[in-house]
Amino acid sequence: MKISQVEIYKYSIPMVPFTIATGTMEQAQNLFIRVHTDGGITGVGECSAFPMIAGETQATCFAMARDFAALWKHKDPLAIAQRLEELDLFTAGNYTAKSAFDLALYDIAAKAAGQPLYAYLGGKQKLIESDLTIGIDTPEKMAETAVSFREKKVNIIKVKLGKKPADDIERIRQIRTAAGSGIRLRIDANQGWSYEDALFALQSLEPYGIEFCEQPMRKWNDELLPELCRLSPIPIMADESVFTHHDAERLIRNRACDFINIKFAKSGGIQEARKINAVAEKNKIPCMLGGMLESRVALTAKVHFAMAHDNIRFYDLDTCLLGHLTDPVTGGVTYSGMQLQLADTPGIGADVDEAYLAKLEKAVV
Repeated sequence: MKISQVEIYKYSIPMVPFTIATGTMEQAQNLFIRVHTDGGITGVGECSAFPMIAGETQATCFAMARDFAALWKHKDPLAIAQRLEELDLFTAGNYTAKSAFDLALYDIAAKAAGQPLYAYLGGKQKLIESDLTIGIDTPEKMAETAVSFREKKVNIIKVKLGKKPADDIERIRQIRTAAGSGIRLRIDANQGWSYEDALFALQSLEPYGIEFCEQPMRKWNDELLPELCRLSPIPIMADESVFTHHDAERLIRNRACDFINIKFAKSGGIQEARKINAVAEKNKIPCMLGGMLESRVALTAKVHFAMAHDNIRFYDLDTCLLGHLTDPVTGGVTYSGMQLQLADTPGIGADVDEAYLAKLEKAVV
């Protein structure tokens, strides 16, 4: 089986603006690809560019995708490690763009094996319950959102912080008061605090029952994480500090995190995500599976991955619920409340509606 053609789409999805510490996204800047083969199997992949975190835009992903597609033409899609090594030799970084191609190869491989992706990866069906995220706003509006989540039977709320510590503390105070003690709360500073601010905020937030804090400081302050972990009453989860398994090894070696957040857009897809998880599991560091602003295509692939890796203990799989104004995906994972459910379709089991794709900018290589 050889790769015969790759379709590449600027897969934009309109959305309600979503704000984190480092900026606001006005739309999902995604890329969707189909990798066709002469064996009649087509693999799909998606990535979501989040420039203020990964340094890639939809435009850069689109440009790199055309080069990647040309590299792979007439080559074996089942030689996954070899194909992905070609991308790494061609360009350093660009993990977001690479992740779409990684997913497409795994989709082809699972379809060729006649298995859903989770089974191909050695997993089985299990319960996956995601949190639901509140973006940064006034404390009052965030508390109102928390109440609406509770009324929808959401059990786990993730709260974006990373602004002035006093304001962030007030945000959590009001959210905890409004949501009640039965809701699990997680926080994510998205690198927004200095060391001093992070220490003050984390120590002040101890009474509010916070499960963990993601990425309190800029990743260039990683040398300060061991001391922050020692002094913080709230466990620290590394996110932007971990793109590859080398990053995971470094942080774990330095005792600089309690947990790790794995995202395909940072790791380059499933292959590297498996390596990160393996390093973490070996060192008894539980992981979370998260994302950027993906549609249900990449979301479905993430649920497959979570079902195949028991060290993934936390699920931040609400990406398409963060203000997407349309859902152009056919098939794929579905929500029952915040529980995610998969059909046993071979491969990823999701695609994008042709009528929606017809409106998008496209390249064929």
